[in-house]
Amino acid sequence: MTGSSASAHRETAANGHKASSNGTELKREDGKVELGKKVTLLRGISIIIGTIIGAGIFISPKGILKHSGSVGVSLLVWIACGVLSLFGALSYAELGTCMKKSGGHYTYIMEAFGPQMAFIRLWADLIAIRPAGMAVISLAFGQYILEPLFMPCGIPPLAVKLATAIGLTSVMYLNSMSVTWTARIQIFLTVSKLLAIAIIIVPGMYQLFKGIISNKLTLSLLRFYLNFVTEEVDNPARTVPLAICISMAIVTSCYVLTNVAYYTVMSAEELLASSAVAVTFAERLLGNFSIAVPVFVALSCYGTMNGCVFALSRMFYVASREGQLPEVLSMIHVRRHTPLAAVLIMYPMTMLQLLVGDIYSLLNFMSFLRWLFIGVVVLGLIYLRYTKPDLPRPFKVPLFFPVVFCITCFFMVFLSLYSDPVNTGIGFAISLTGIPAYYIFIYFNHRPKWLQRTLGNTSLSY
Repeated sequence: MTGSSASAHRETAANGHKASSNGTELKREDGKVELGKKVTLLRGISIIIGTIIGAGIFISPKGILKHSGSVGVSLLVWIACGVLSLFGALSYAELGTCMKKSGGHYTYIMEAFGPQMAFIRLWADLIAIRPAGMAVISLAFGQYILEPLFMPCGIPPLAVKLATAIGLTSVMYLNSMSVTWTARIQIFLTVSKLLAIAIIIVPGMYQLFKGIISNKLTLSLLRFYLNFVTEEVDNPARTVPLAICISMAIVTSCYVLTNVAYYTVMSAEELLASSAVAVTFAERLLGNFSIAVPVFVALSCYGTMNGCVFALSRMFYVASREGQLPEVLSMIHVRRHTPLAAVLIMYPMTMLQLLVGDIYSLLNFMSFLRWLFIGVVVLGLIYLRYTKPDLPRPFKVPLFFPVVFCITCFFMVFLSLYSDPVNTGIGFAISLTGIPAYYIFIYFNHRPKWLQRTLGNTSLSY
């Protein structure tokens, strides 16, 4: 493993040439080691779809129905969520093409509002949001990968945690070993989850057209993870907006049509009562084939885990490069071509959450912060339109889109504050610990020597 400094320079000099920068291998320019451009359009689409579609659409897509009180209204809400997500996606596409740095939210907040605000976002992600989210989706993987083996009995909690730990470890290992194979497996997992959705949608539409229902028909879609790996995207000015738009159209269609399919065999009351909607659907319509549904759910969860690790490691890599995380996290393995340390940083924290943490309470505390920071990112787009009008924008959206999206995000934050002030307040308090952390670890120049060595002056080479 090597940093972007002396060890890389030595290896370049020893080789006597620079490696190809065509995206198929690691680039070495002026003695620096950089990640290659290996994310094509297809791989970009697989990253976005693979991280958006997790277990929720298969297990419990009933929150909107429960609060809307009507099948028809719930479907309209799903469509509205898709349109709103498209507004946000187009805004992120503009940001991704005018700032060709990886890091996603972190990079855009840094550019618009400075390092302190960016660090607060990074801090909340690092200590709570990302490990808790990864732990939850990993637990879902562990639960559903074992389901066919234990049917109809319950699964021992220890077995679930063991399967979860194995799945999480394998994802970390994969992302540490090869960018190419990570992307290839992500494509396979994305195709698998789309196949699972097709298995639900096709018979559902058949039932619909047969007239089994007549007048019964009455998002957490926002995960723009391609923006986290912009530097590795081949031709980002074209690939980023195209991948985002195609992915959002596919995801919105899948979510709406899957919900329609569910209603062809279940009433609203039955859907609300089901603990795993896709399994109930398959048992009623597909017979013995229903045993395959948990496997597809597990693969869907695994794809989300893989895509999240791939994208988030780049945020930590960029933050290290900006001097806000230890230098070791910006080092790239010479042979593997991966940011190995940045990939592994979440592993111990996620494992700790799995073993001892109250994951779901932490998610309740922190979930609204996601909307807050997404709103801040898109507000940054509007702000940059006026403060940096000459910034190159190969892809530019009408200002109406980011304005509507930004207002919606902040309205949702306000609703969280109004409806659940205790949990929201705890979430704010956790995130605000990033302010003293920023001044202790980043801002002050006269830090203790032991702290400087720990945070910024580490260099490793093998």
